[in-house]
Amino acid sequence: MNREKRKHLAGAALLLAAGLLATALAAAGAAGTSAPTPQKAKDKKPAAPPSLFVEDRGTLQIQVDGQPAGTEEFEIHASGGAWTARGTAEVPAEKGGSSKVTGKLELTPDGAPLRYEASWAAPSPRKVTVVFEGTVAKMEMKLEGAAPYAQEFNFQTPPVVILDDNMYHQYAILARIYDWEHKEPKTYNVLIPQDMVPGTVRAEYGGQQVVEGQKLEVLRVHSTDLDIELYCDHGQLVRLEVPAAKAVVIRKQAKK
Repeated sequence: MNREKRKHLAGAALLLAAGLLATALAAAGAAGTSAPTPQKAKDKKPAAPPSLFVEDRGTLQIQVDGQPAGTEEFEIHASGGAWTARGTAEVPAEKGGSSKVTGKLELTPDGAPLRYEASWAAPSPRKVTVVFEGTVAKMEMKLEGAAPYAQEFNFQTPPVVILDDNMYHQYAILARIYDWEHKEPKTYNVLIPQDMVPGTVRAEYGGQQVVEGQKLEVLRVHSTDLDIELYCDHGQLVRLEVPAAKAVVIRKQAKK
């Protein structure tokens, strides 16, 4: 990951976080208590695979050096046979004030990305769309007053995760995908759509810590130039820290 971009992501504040998804086991089949006829048994659909996710929504508050630096509202929910994660962040603009960033990520129940759309209001309006075909990502960037720009990335092998600037709730998705049972180090292919940059991160289990009276499990995420610590409760992200940038993302209770 580009060092300046990563520090801008962490420092400038942006946000989001936390949330997670659930386990949906939709099983189709004939209703009733009597045994199905041979024809019904033939037509019976297989049960949907269990999901790594849980439906969730909340607010992420970002602090840099102890000062407020942005917020994000996010929601993760089942959508048909897939899952959708949405986030809307208010982040500092380069020329003062704030700017709005939105993201919508569609995923399979096991966490593979299907489609991602994001838009930024500043410094100039732009929108990116990424469509995944297996491990191939086809991306199109639209800038105000310019022709669309397309680029394709081939990651060769899964897993692939989206970790966009200013979208910290996407780390909550990474936390759900990680195998907490075996707690082994895992390397993930990463796409950062805002920067149109591919890369990798390595996730390592960091043990348990007590934070503000709550016992949490730590997942350390390393890139070539930045370390991020995810604090989770049974796979749910509740806190994120970027020590080098003195940035902290704290999950707040969901709005009623």
